[in-house]
Amino acid sequence: MDLELNGKRAIVTGGSKGIGLAVARGLASEGADVVLAARSAEPLAAAARALADETGRRVLAVPTDTGDDEQVRELVARTVAELGGVDILVNAAATPWSAGAPADLAATTDEIVRREVEIKVLGYLRTARAVAPHFVAQRWGRIINISGLGARQANSIAQTIRNISVSALTKNLADELGPQGVNVTVVHPGLTRTERLTQRLADRSAESGTPVAELESELARNSVGRIIDAREVADVVTFLASPRSIAITGDAVAVGGGVPGPVFY
Repeated sequence: MDLELNGKRAIVTGGSKGIGLAVARGLASEGADVVLAARSAEPLAAAARALADETGRRVLAVPTDTGDDEQVRELVARTVAELGGVDILVNAAATPWSAGAPADLAATTDEIVRREVEIKVLGYLRTARAVAPHFVAQRWGRIINISGLGARQANSIAQTIRNISVSALTKNLADELGPQGVNVTVVHPGLTRTERLTQRLADRSAESGTPVAELESELARNSVGRIIDAREVADVVTFLASPRSIAITGDAVAVGGGVPGPVFY
């Protein structure tokens, strides 16, 4: 299937590693030019160089803190100036959620929730607000917000709040921007094999002597019985970023390999 992404121009926040980088690779491999945005300049520049060499597409690195509205607006302005426009926004910039973080009511301080909302919710709002006029003017665009299956599990107050808030933001944007040709979706990864998880499991394996494959098997509690790779999440996001995804907007797409038991409809 031709995803019709050749020549499209994309911004991927959180694009220096993990799911963000995998998504950027997926888009560039399908012919899109990509702007990578993240806070740390050096790893961002290295990722952009490697991806450009690998795919032959234009890949720009623009250091950006999505907690700063001025930096976000500059990110979009530079994308438009250097690529001639912007067609796709993938929001993946968020502080990683730690499974060991405090989750109970007494330990959930205002600051913990405020920090989670500032980057993953307000950061996504800032980038969407900055690209929307360009999408509306050309009557076409795609916004994909990376959230998480924490939206469907009451394991942590702060984690659930941030992920559900991204879903609420997505639906509001989809309803407002849909008549102007802009589709907005939210993607919920579960536990995903990224550089961070790979390193964590390697460290645990070295300490315990347990093979990494066995540790992964213990963690894989999804329906397919294995950890989903960042590349496999990116495959879904790349489709949602394409003109082929016109029938999907305002909805959540889970990409965690299936949650046993509950029926979502």
